[in-house]
Amino acid sequence: MTHDEIKQQMVWAGKVLVAEGQDDFTRGHISFRLPDDASLFFMKPHSIGFDEITPENILTIDLDGNVVAGTARRHSEVYIHSEIFKQRADVNCVIHSHPPYTVALSGTGRPMRGYSQPSALFYEALGVYADTINLIRTTEMGAGVAKALGPHRAVMLKNHGVAVVGPSIAEAVVGTIMLENAAMVQMIAEAAGEMAPEFPHADMVKLQTDISRADQFAINFDYLVRRLKRREAARN
Repeated sequence: MTHDEIKQQMVWAGKVLVAEGQDDFTRGHISFRLPDDASLFFMKPHSIGFDEITPENILTIDLDGNVVAGTARRHSEVYIHSEIFKQRADVNCVIHSHPPYTVALSGTGRPMRGYSQPSALFYEALGVYADTINLIRTTEMGAGVAKALGPHRAVMLKNHGVAVVGPSIAEAVVGTIMLENAAMVQMIAEAAGEMAPEFPHADMVKLQTDISRADQFAINFDYLVRRLKRREAARN
């Protein structure tokens, strides 16, 4: 993708995240590694909502967290992104948000259970960062989040939020939505009372493989964008 195409996809990613309940005032952020320079990444600026991202206000930032292009204010939690990019060459997109069910699950100390199909995406593959509830405002704290993420696609920041990653914007966005859906089902199911046995480990691993195909993330992200475009057209 060109830089312009990446920025436009980030714009739609922000709108999708808000439509799916991932907004928390202006506190969430999304980034994407530049395909022609792995030492730089685009990132949503401070003081705006996910749905207010524009190609013009997106910042370009280096792996030390310094703004190298753009005039907007930088998020103080930039180190979630920079440190994950340092440690994970396979990651191109990082999303940090504060989805309520996942935040609630992170506070229970319980792992993600196989109570739904979306949960399979994170079955035995969900990190937990529990060093602090505070904002991730130093390289050391960001490195801690990246370490807790490990090889996985998501890490819960205990009582704080999540960081979800992917090789594409589509995979990170859809993964973020699926994580919250899985956490919601688990919290509801566990609140309802004693659970029936989970499906066997082999079944969960097979499902994890089946729903992890890159084309499926792209299909679902494209659908969410089309749905938003229809809603916008209906309002105009």
